[in-house]
Formats: sequence, structure tokens, C-alpha cells
Amino acid sequence: MRNWPIEFEIAWRYTVARRKGAKRREAGSKDGFLSFISSVSMVGIALGVAALIVVLSVMNGFQKEVRDRMLSVLSHVEIHAPAGLGDWQPLAQTLKKEKHVTGVAPMVMSQSLITYADSMRGVMLRGVDPQSEAQVSDIPQHFIQGQIEDLRPGEFGMVIGAEMAAILGVRLGDKITVMVPEGDINPAGATPRMRAFKLIGIIDSGHYEFDSTLALVHFRDAAVLLRLDGPSGLRIKLDDMQKAPQVADQLSQKLPGLWVKDWTRQNKNWFAAVQTEKRMMFIILTLIIAVAAFNLVSTLVMTVTDKRGDIAILRTMGASAGLIQRIFLFQGFLIGALGTLGGVLLGLLIGLNIDVIVPTIEGIFKVQFIPRDIYFISSLPSDVRTNDVIQVGVMAFILALLATLYPSWRAARMDPATALRYE
Repeated sequence: MRNWPIEFEIAWRYTVARRKGAKRREAGSKDGFLSFISSVSMVGIALGVAALIVVLSVMNGFQKEVRDRMLSVLSHVEIHAPAGLGDWQPLAQTLKKEKHVTGVAPMVMSQSLITYADSMRGVMLRGVDPQSEAQVSDIPQHFIQGQIEDLRPGEFGMVIGAEMAAILGVRLGDKITVMVPEGDINPAGATPRMRAFKLIGIIDSGHYEFDSTLALVHFRDAAVLLRLDGPSGLRIKLDDMQKAPQVADQLSQKLPGLWVKDWTRQNKNWFAAVQTEKRMMFIILTLIIAVAAFNLVSTLVMTVTDKRGDIAILRTMGASAGLIQRIFLFQGFLIGALGTLGGVLLGLLIGLNIDVIVPTIEGIFKVQFIPRDIYFISSLPSDVRTNDVIQVGVMAFILALLATLYPSWRAARMDPATALRYE
């Protein structure tokens, strides 16, 4: 460090204590105390930065995981026709020629009730086309029993989620009764329309809401039950899910009379809530870093008070007020830089290995941090994003630099004669 500026070398000495020989034991103890409180400031900044990076990474991962699992069952864009689409194939072929569209499949959607033995559940009944479903979703890959090709028109087969199968206590081959809101009018009054379906498959998408509320049948069987001429709409998959709002708006203008919606609108409240929560957590955890920055102020003020004799000697030797100020600015710079760097490294270490750390803790203490029936997923995901890490690091470093302004200004204004009087 001999080639470094004198103010930086002094700042380093104040930050990291150095002991050389027994004759300097007393001075070393003072430097050791200053080094200790400097270390406390660095650790405070590091913990705040690490906590913020980990929390943001977990929230990013949670949002990404839930979104991906949603879109493995949902489609990017849906077109609904209230009266049904009798001749849907020409429209499907036309849509496949649209920009960003990679797949189109027919669907029938209806809120329904299913009953088995003494159990009754509300479900979203979805009619699908087994031949084209793989073009718009990952449902064919989620089968744990049976396969989607077992859904054949006229056989009235049904596929339900693993959670619903466990709740109802059903197995393959069991008969499940489906009731739809549309009823039949007869001399005795209105009666619900019902049909028995045979359970031919079970899926596990990893998303509790869908696995407990979704029932799949062939779209022609669903049309028969609902007395439609054809599918009630079309499902569309895009090459870029982020283009869904733009594509939906374009299709709305080209298809008057049809209702077009994209995946962001279907779950708008959920995604908005996650974004709001992420912002609030960022603000709240930033206060931890702010507290560490205030701790840095007190650290530097104590250093200035303790080193007023050194400051006075330097001033009498010709050191300018600017040099004195730079000494403590450099000290704050070192503490902020080391604390921020340590926090970033710790945050990255935890964020990138949280899929190993959390299961280990759960196994040791026999607890489950993420109940699947509440948070949709059963594991704690993490998605470390470079932008978040940079923003947190820069913010922490700036707060640390701001914390050095007052102590360094106070040191520069110290009168040498007054300081030496009390030494």
C-alpha cells in the first residue's frame, strides 16, 4: 500500500486494525476496538444486502414458478364464443397464420358440479381435443395415470387432478356424475342436466388450484352435455408469452363478436398482488440497509472523536482540511464497499442454493415452510436476477457513502489547537 494515497492508507489502517509488536499493544487495542465497530457496520450492511437479494430472488422464483405452472395448464390466449363455434376449423387455420401463433386447439368451458358417493365438488369442466391439446398446453405431459388419447368422443371419459382424486377417493374406472348449470324444463319444473362420466386418467400439474378444481373431457362430449353445436372457443399458444396482451388486442379487432382474453388478464389480480408485495418487501428490507448506514455514521463519528489527536497532528504538519475529509470518506467507502460485496456474495450463495438449503432445514426440524394447498407449490423457488442484484448493491453502496458525509465534514472542521488541548 506504499504507492497508494496517504489518505487511503490511513483510512485502511482505521478500518482494519494492525498490531506490530508488544510495544504497540496499547495503540493496537484502540485500533482493535475501531476495527471491531467497523466490522459491525460492514456485517450490518452485508446482512441487509443479502436479505434483500434473497427475498427478491425468492419472490421472483415464486412468481416465475407459479406462472409457468399456470401456463402449463392455461393457454396464452383464449377466444370465447357464447353461442359456440359450429365450424371452427377454418377459423383455427386462419389463426395459425397469425404472427407469434404456434398452436390452436378447440375447447369447451363450463362451471360444473361433480358428485361421487357422498362427496360433491365444484369444478371447471374443460372440453379438450386430445389430438391438438399438446399444441397449446403441457397437460399431456402431466398424466400420472392413463393418457390423454384415452379421451374418445362418445365414450364420456373424464380426467381429473390428483388432489381432486384424493379428495373424492376415486380410482380409474369409477363413475363420476357431472351436473351443469343449464337445466331442462319439464312438467315437474327445472331439473339439472346430469351425465355420468368414467374416470380414465389423473394428472398432476404441480399447481394445487388446478389439480383440485379442473376436470377434462373430450370437447365433443362436453358440447353434447351443454347442447352446443361445437366448441365454445379456441385456445392459442404463442412463441412468446409476453406478447399475449398485444396479440389479444389485435385479435379482438379482427374478430368482432368474439371475446378474446390473454393469460395476464385471467390472473391479473394475482400478478398485481405479487408485484405490490415485491415492491413493499423491497422498501421494508431497504430499511435494514438504512439502519446499517446510520450505524456507519456512529462508527465514523466515534473514529473521528478517538482520532482527534491524529487529526490535529496531521493538520499541524500541513495536511489540508480536504485531505482529512478524504480520509474518512475513504474509510466509509471501504466499509460500504466491503459490506456491499460481502452481502452480494452471501445473497448469491443463498439465492442460488436455496433449493438445497430449505429442504435440509425442513428435514432437520420436520417442518414445511410452503404448504402446497395455500401457496400452490410445495417447494421454495429462487430466481436470481442480475438487475435486482445490481440495484441492491448500488443502493447499499450509495447509502454507505451518504453516511460518511457528516463525519468527514466534522473531521475536516476540527480545530487542531482545541483537539491537542485534551490530548
